[in-house]
Amino acid sequence: MQRRHFLAALPLCSAPWVHAQNKSLTPLKFTLDFRVTSQTAPFFLALQNGYYREEGLDVSLDVGSGSVASITRIASGAYQLGLGDISSLIEFNAQNAGTPRVQAVYQYYNRAPFVIIGRKDRGITSDFLSLKGKKVAAAAVESTRRAWPMVARNKHLPADLFSWSTTEFSARDNVMVRGDVDAATYFHDSAVSLFARIKPEELSILHYTDAGVQLYGNAILASSALIAEKPQLVAAFLRATNRAIVECIANPAAAIAAVRQREPILDEKTELARWAITTQYIAAADTKSHGLGDFSKRLLEQQVDSVVQTFALKTMPSADALFNSSMLPPKSVRMLKA
Repeated sequence: MQRRHFLAALPLCSAPWVHAQNKSLTPLKFTLDFRVTSQTAPFFLALQNGYYREEGLDVSLDVGSGSVASITRIASGAYQLGLGDISSLIEFNAQNAGTPRVQAVYQYYNRAPFVIIGRKDRGITSDFLSLKGKKVAAAAVESTRRAWPMVARNKHLPADLFSWSTTEFSARDNVMVRGDVDAATYFHDSAVSLFARIKPEELSILHYTDAGVQLYGNAILASSALIAEKPQLVAAFLRATNRAIVECIANPAAAIAAVRQREPILDEKTELARWAITTQYIAAADTKSHGLGDFSKRLLEQQVDSVVQTFALKTMPSADALFNSSMLPPKSVRMLKA
């Protein structure tokens, strides 16, 4: 069959995203906070299932180098959207007064998954005081490390209770397994790789939330220029992403299949365990009342106050300047089924 005859014979009722290819797509660059894992599976599901294309978007997803670095990538104009830490955004906006260059538009982690994980054979328990005099591994610029002074203040502990051992993300598990350090900072869901090498019962997990540190974690961030000039693109991106988040929570197998399509080397069992933990932080606390993606202004203002005090910042950003919720999908599609 000649090519033109073959094309003419194609069925007209193809998938929606195929039709989207026939119209011009708007390119958007999105930076992840870290490497590809199931923590960010919804973005890959939305990409691979054509949800972004249905919204008229040609989205590229790039790996990141930490939830703090995402903010500078967006502020510089290298990326229009990304996943980054709210506390770090507060600090960034306070240090760069004036019109904000980056704003949160969708709260991904409803609570920050900040933990310190320690070896029980080094005397570390669920009590933060057990970290006294220990060596704790963390990357140089990492949100869990940055938030430690908030825990220290809440627990009336000295900020130098232990010593930091600056370690690249990729080496963190290794130094824990070898015993070079006594503990390490993690996003809770990032620690699944460690649990595969050290039995969980041999480890103590110290949750920042247990110290009364109630923080919003990583959020979808957008450049203020994009928000001002083309808010409809941000809204379209959020519709597609929210659709994928809801689907991934309802069907974890689909979430893992999507992320393994991008990174086939990932272990299915490990990523399912990781996504199960991630879901606890995405669909946590406030989401039962106001749905996925939204935030409590009162809680965000408390977080701003805590960050400003902890880092002795001279400017206190307003909650409205930090978070723009005007482009969120309707609440009806952001509510999870019981």
